[in-house]
Amino acid sequence: MDGLFAAYCAANNRTFAVNMPHNHRMKRGEWTYVWEDPDWPAWRYDLSAIAAPLAMVTHAQGSLLGRLTDIGSNLRSQASLTALTQDVLKTSEIEGERLNADSVRSSIARRLGVDIGALAPVDRHVEGVVDMVLDATARCDAPLTRDRLFGWHAALFPTGFSGMSRIAIAAWRDDANGAMQVVSSPIGKQRVHFEAPPAPRLDAEMTRFLEWVGATGDQEVPAVIKAALGHLWFVTLHPFDDGNGRIARAIGDLLLARADKSPQRFYSLSAQIQAERNDYYDILERTQHGSLDVTAWLLWFLAALHRAVDNAQQTVDAVLVKSRFWQRWSGQALNPRQIKLLNRLLDGFDGKLTTSKWAAIGKCSADTALRDITELIALGALRKSGSGGRSTSYELVLVEES
Repeated sequence: MDGLFAAYCAANNRTFAVNMPHNHRMKRGEWTYVWEDPDWPAWRYDLSAIAAPLAMVTHAQGSLLGRLTDIGSNLRSQASLTALTQDVLKTSEIEGERLNADSVRSSIARRLGVDIGALAPVDRHVEGVVDMVLDATARCDAPLTRDRLFGWHAALFPTGFSGMSRIAIAAWRDDANGAMQVVSSPIGKQRVHFEAPPAPRLDAEMTRFLEWVGATGDQEVPAVIKAALGHLWFVTLHPFDDGNGRIARAIGDLLLARADKSPQRFYSLSAQIQAERNDYYDILERTQHGSLDVTAWLLWFLAALHRAVDNAQQTVDAVLVKSRFWQRWSGQALNPRQIKLLNRLLDGFDGKLTTSKWAAIGKCSADTALRDITELIALGALRKSGSGGRSTSYELVLVEES
């Protein structure tokens, strides 16, 4: 499923990307799309307008990284595992694909060397997305080359198919079936949201883009702004048959890791984009139909990034809560089911924990589940929830409360 296609699909419920002829394009002024501007790709922005939000997000990033410096390498790894898991899950969810969270977390934990107990099985599709995200962030200082992008693309589509359609893998699109467009509404009444540059331009366009990504000493472009521009520029070129949105976000993460001067990731911009996807699609479409002045895009990007960093502070809080919890109870003789379910609660359990849910997750009988829970209540690690309802539910007793 194509990146921009899936974006509008989520927003409009019935959107798709297709290769179509040019004969129904409607001009807006002298050109329809930003890449048709004669000055393309000379991005412009009002530095005075973005100075304050840029300073605020940079301060927030510094505050988060400073806090993580003080908590020790093991907890930093746990926080990074959480952020990377969210990044992989959400960058795929934006495309309408829901990956198994346990499989993603296990795949990343194994690569980071983080002990999370029993590992869940993973499939090659999960491994491919994880490969791309970790390569982009852990190797952020390595040059971004054509072959590296081709490797990411091949990892995303290990079978050579996107859904039921065979696509060109590790190669720029060729537009053999017409121009690459993002459209919505039923067939016959399509609305064209965006049309990418023609395929014959891609080789030169991507060469210029990759040279810009690798350029150093460009002091007039702050590192965070370069991440915002890199994301926008790549998704506008739309060079692959599919996967452009995921790769654009990976490029943004790579440039943000360079901005942070750290290969470890502690916040997920993809998760924030997923949470604000309608606003994201709107600003992206307006920018791609606008001029080369991308101040509005940068303001949106900086605001979303700031919210992502703020949310990461809550992730760090959760990591610290989990650490203190296990420092308190790790010496107790708990069975594997109890450890698994307690970790699920610490990681943010969806809904209320009942005996039946315990039995289903722990793959045991209801009597065994009740015995597990009763032991933890007697220990002081669990208690009955006061939320009421037809079924008795249970919740953690955090260390601060015990």
